Amino acid sequence: MVDYHAANNQSTVGGAQMYMEQENDWDRDLLLDPAWEKQQRKTFTAWCNSHLRKAGTQIENIEEDFRDGLKLMLLLEVISGERLPKPERGKMRVHKINNVNKALDFIASKGVKLVSIGAEEIVDGNAKMTLGMIWTIILRFAIQDISVEETSAKEGLLLWCQRKTAPYKNVNVQNFHISWKDGLAFNALIHRHRPDLIDYDSLRKDDPVTNLNNAFEVAEKHLDIPKMLDAEDIVNTARPDEKAIMTYVSSFYHAFSGAQKAETAANRICKVLAVNQENEQMMEDYEKLASDLLEWIRRTIPWLENRTQEKTVNDMQVKQEDFRDYRCVHKPPKVQEKCQLEISFNTLQTKLRLSNRPAFMPSEGRMVSDINKAWHNLEGAEKGYEEWILSEIRRLERLEHLAVKFHQKCAIHESWTDGKEAMLTQKDYETCTLSEVKALLRKHEAFESDLAAHQDRVEQIAAIAQELNELDYYDAASVNARCQKICDQWDVLGALTHKRKESLERTEKQLESIDELYLEYAKRAAPFNNWMEGAMEDLQDMFIVHNIEEIQGLITAHEQFKSTLPEANKEREAIQSIQSEVQKIAQSNGIKLSSGNPYTSITPESINSKWEQAMAMVPLRDNALQEELNKQNSNDTLRATFATQANTVGAYIQAKMEEVGRISIEMNGTLEDQLTNLKEYQKSIISYTPEINKLEGYHQHIQEALIFDNQYTSYTMEHLRVGWEQLLTTIARTINEVENQILTRDAKGISQEQLYEYRASFNHFDKDHSGALMAEEFKACLISLGYDVEKDKQGEAEFNRIMGIVDPNGSGAVTFQAFIDFMSTETTDRDTADQVIASFKILAADKNYITADELRRELPPDQAEYCIARMAPYTGPDAVPGALDYMSFSTALYGESDL
Repeated sequence: MVDYHAANNQSTVGGAQMYMEQENDWDRDLLLDPAWEKQQRKTFTAWCNSHLRKAGTQIENIEEDFRDGLKLMLLLEVISGERLPKPERGKMRVHKINNVNKALDFIASKGVKLVSIGAEEIVDGNAKMTLGMIWTIILRFAIQDISVEETSAKEGLLLWCQRKTAPYKNVNVQNFHISWKDGLAFNALIHRHRPDLIDYDSLRKDDPVTNLNNAFEVAEKHLDIPKMLDAEDIVNTARPDEKAIMTYVSSFYHAFSGAQKAETAANRICKVLAVNQENEQMMEDYEKLASDLLEWIRRTIPWLENRTQEKTVNDMQVKQEDFRDYRCVHKPPKVQEKCQLEISFNTLQTKLRLSNRPAFMPSEGRMVSDINKAWHNLEGAEKGYEEWILSEIRRLERLEHLAVKFHQKCAIHESWTDGKEAMLTQKDYETCTLSEVKALLRKHEAFESDLAAHQDRVEQIAAIAQELNELDYYDAASVNARCQKICDQWDVLGALTHKRKESLERTEKQLESIDELYLEYAKRAAPFNNWMEGAMEDLQDMFIVHNIEEIQGLITAHEQFKSTLPEANKEREAIQSIQSEVQKIAQSNGIKLSSGNPYTSITPESINSKWEQAMAMVPLRDNALQEELNKQNSNDTLRATFATQANTVGAYIQAKMEEVGRISIEMNGTLEDQLTNLKEYQKSIISYTPEINKLEGYHQHIQEALIFDNQYTSYTMEHLRVGWEQLLTTIARTINEVENQILTRDAKGISQEQLYEYRASFNHFDKDHSGALMAEEFKACLISLGYDVEKDKQGEAEFNRIMGIVDPNGSGAVTFQAFIDFMSTETTDRDTADQVIASFKILAADKNYITADELRRELPPDQAEYCIARMAPYTGPDAVPGALDYMSFSTALYGESDL
């Protein structure tokens, strides 16, 4: 006996071998159920006769009629269309064995593995072995080549049956045994392809014998499919034989093979249309997202460019809080939308390249560059707005301080001038004695000295008013009015002082004596009084500082002031002693004193009172300065807290940016592994968001405290925000690049090993890790991959051709995506407009046009209507009413350049 199993190990067809090994249980099936052997015998006999009758013969008994090998060889010649070796015509057993061996050799040459089937068993009439051999032949020549959607053999035949019978009620084909018992599946197959032969709606599921007989008779009469089983064979068996049913069904498949060709063409068109529909949806989504983002930017920029000034610091801080809310709440989702927009655009362009479609050109004003330009304008407006807010807060803070200081000085001055006009206009000197007149004159001189001392305060008031006007103080009108009133009054006082002095000097000539003690008192009391008033004014003076050094400077100055108080107190006691001496002299000489010092209105009591007031103000000033020192220490703590977090966040962002850059050029695992790792890496980065939010909180405290500098860190919040957004965008873009590589790999059939080779070659020559190769680097990369682009004319021409493909804009740099697209195009087939036109031509029965009814019959409803809506009427010489031009439609899918 010949061992065909051993011979076949050396030369087999992969697909056939795999399927035949799955079917090697045929002999076990026969042993399990005799009814199956009966069905197989009947079916296989009919199948063999359907082919043998083409040669003018047939068999009656399958195990007897193949024993001499003659009809077996004839059967193989008919079904294969090939000539077998000449048979031996002898009647001896050895002649029969030789003929059967020739048939088995031929079967083995077709890649079929025959397990335990030898020529002796066939010659001896072994029914089990003979049926197994015939089943093997049926598998190889009737079923093996059936393919639907990249499946093969049994699975392909089953899928074909399921698709053809899917629209029919009461039919659910799941296998090749009980799914066919009621006969409806056989009738559905016929009706699907020849509805004129079957009245399917008249069939009943509860009458399987009638259904089966109807299908078998119609198939034999009209489709040239011989009756291979009796209805009772199927109905009276709990589970019909799978091989018998498969054999029978395969005859239906081959009978309708012409329709199968049309279905294949329809499937190809459906795939192309599905790609186009998906691309169009992505284009619509991009346009809408781009429009919404641009509209948001258009509405936001005028708000950021609004420079309407507020009157108070609180009002400006409200604007600052609104801006912070915009940065932390409203803008981050738009950053994500912008990133998603770029990713969607890149993914769409990749899909269009992979499906040989023209590149997507967004409508005017919605290009990615337009989005980036608008975004750049937005960020410019942001920066200017924030700087303006801080500048305005500083200006208003300064204004409020100046306004308080102005009104304080005005109040002091107005208090001093109260009653001075009346004093200067009285004529008391007309009835005074000489000594009294001289006293009045000295008093007036003291007043002039006091008046001159107050000149500096008036000038300070005018200077503050001028500064308030220059800083655009909102209540400048009332400030100017009060300042003008003080200046006018000052001029009046000056004129009245001059006039009174003239009057006193005229009277002086008539007066001779003066009390020297009073005069000395007056001369020393006036400057001391002015010193006390100045000290009190300084002790009440408002101050504003921004750091510890400034407040410490004020504290130092205050301490210096306090160190002068002992000497001042001695002066006070000396002045008081003059008055005591006056009293002492008057008492000792019996002099009756007037009610007051004729040379000054400054009484000892007023000096003591002011001194006590000044001493009471000293501790208050101490407390105010200490509170401000505490505030500045607190601000310094805020600076240090923010700086610590900012330095941590800044280092984190820089480290992660470097890691992302390194990951983008490394190759670890499959693209799916890289994508998974990148997404996990993205999650870990996003999980760092609370640290960013914590930093935003510290920044808010910094701004609320009106802190404008920080010596502890070089990072600003704006710098870190931009870095964080750039990090999120970079990792998202890196993920998108890997996704596009997966799309390229799957669409172009590139293996993982090829992608590794391409990536390794690209990275090797990308010395600066820029993600792009310069022309000379790219040439070296091509040479490493086996391209002949050396510096001869032919090599230069080839290199220029390739550069025209990978760098159509002539930038001089080749990106990795362009490199992958080129390599995949070089090594894979392309889906072209010609292929789609050929598919439509099949559906149109070789016509130059197609009708709407044909499209609706051959394509799924949504894709049929998609084509009808977009196809132009056909205007050729053979046109008929309703004809559609599928050629121009197919060309439009790919662009004119593809033809």
